[in-house]
Amino acid sequence: MWTADNWKDYEVIDTSCGEKLERWGKYILLRPDPQVIWNTPKQAKEWKKLNGHYHRSSKGGGEWEFFNLPQEWSIHYGELTFHLKPFSFKHTGLFPEQAANWDWFSGLIKKADRPIKVLNLFAYTGGATLAAAGAGAAVTHVDASRGMVNWAKENAASSGLADAPIRWLVDDCVKFVEREIRRGNTYDGIIMDPPSYGRGPKGEVWKIEESIYPFVELTAKLLSDKPLFFLINSYTTGLQPAVLSYMIHTTVVKKAGGHVEASEIGLPVTSNGLVLPCGASGRWVAD
Repeated sequence: MWTADNWKDYEVIDTSCGEKLERWGKYILLRPDPQVIWNTPKQAKEWKKLNGHYHRSSKGGGEWEFFNLPQEWSIHYGELTFHLKPFSFKHTGLFPEQAANWDWFSGLIKKADRPIKVLNLFAYTGGATLAAAGAGAAVTHVDASRGMVNWAKENAASSGLADAPIRWLVDDCVKFVEREIRRGNTYDGIIMDPPSYGRGPKGEVWKIEESIYPFVELTAKLLSDKPLFFLINSYTTGLQPAVLSYMIHTTVVKKAGGHVEASEIGLPVTSNGLVLPCGASGRWVAD
């Protein structure tokens, strides 16, 4: 498992009874997690010192309960700064487990010793965009939500990357990739974090099980003559590491050679030293 174990401003303190107890900066949040199927003793003192608790509804969805939690606050990862705020369906605007991937591709970008162009698809609030730009890459950031793109811009400004070579685009990712192929544009690194289900700006429907393979096949056409890396993240239960590996082998490796690794990604749990699984990633690198 690839573990995001370099955080100072974030930690999973404990897990029990379908929930994870987290520290985001100086604030303690309790959120549901479908992986937490165990019922272990709640010994950490933070269980009784919550600033926010997301209660899941038996009818689907849920709602937040707050205890002296500001509407917005920030945490840091190295030189990067992320604005957080609790919003719909338990999220805060950041997936801290992705730091395991940020560290990986940032290292590749820095070692490349040449200009690197990166495409970040389904780019959300810009964690991967900022990590790539901070490592020296020129980044194209694409997301269908204008609100998320604006949030990512705020994160970039707070991280000292307001003037970095980042192209911010509100667009449907599939249609953007199709246009880039027609334009003849290419990228040295490609990152994608596709949702299980979503809609584009004009109502385009995305269902990952039906859409992901042809999309990976399409996006592989955007790799440059000297590609550096290709990364797929998945939070969908059916897309296990072996599935991601198989997709990349039959698309990216077929085009560009190189080799593939795939694994779960996770977060260390302070109370017991175990690792909480948080999805899967498939990584391709050039030989």
